[in-house]
Amino acid sequence: MRSILASLAIVVLLSGCSTSRTPTLTTAQDLIADSVETLAQFNRHKTLKDYHQYLDGAAGVVILPAVLKVSWVGGAETGDGVLLARKPGGGWTDPTFHTMVAASIGMQVGIQDTAIILILRSEKAVNSILKHQGKFGADMGATAVFSGVGGEASTTSNLGADIVAFAAPNIGAYVGGSLEGAVLVTRRDYNELVYGAGATPDAILAGRLKTAIARPLQKALGP
Repeated sequence: MRSILASLAIVVLLSGCSTSRTPTLTTAQDLIADSVETLAQFNRHKTLKDYHQYLDGAAGVVILPAVLKVSWVGGAETGDGVLLARKPGGGWTDPTFHTMVAASIGMQVGIQDTAIILILRSEKAVNSILKHQGKFGADMGATAVFSGVGGEASTTSNLGADIVAFAAPNIGAYVGGSLEGAVLVTRRDYNELVYGAGATPDAILAGRLKTAIARPLQKALGP
């Protein structure tokens, strides 16, 4: 019980750090720029560049440039990112903004800053994030498998999975843990800052709302 409480406390602390700051248009632009750099980082990696084979036919993608993970027996992680969906005629929508928050229990020691790309392979996967915002697994109604280096290493052998996640540490050392239990929560503050009051992920991904700051990221993702 003590470990569970400690882990939940870390989640509250970290998520507070992530969401309590008042975002500005500059911080939104920085997040877009960091997402572009994350794609470039993965493209340079001999293993992680394989995300492209899943991206080509994907219905959507989530890019989280810096997910901070801290643990001492119990673990917690948080980080902001963007979700884009593929347009029916090709190309990518403007992004909707989200935050990942997660907690885990087990033998874990360390701190790590990790870049993560989630390939959403079907409309079911996109809708599971937009509608449910539940943790990965049964709560989201979508199956997920993981690949990566270091502490996030796993397998992408489940070709029927709805979500394929690629992860790589930016800095730090981490022992144990996974993305299990992660939750993607909509950042309403970012969305309204960029698109205007009342902006929703559905309206953004449907193309009813636009922003010029997304163009570098859309170009980096390709057709």
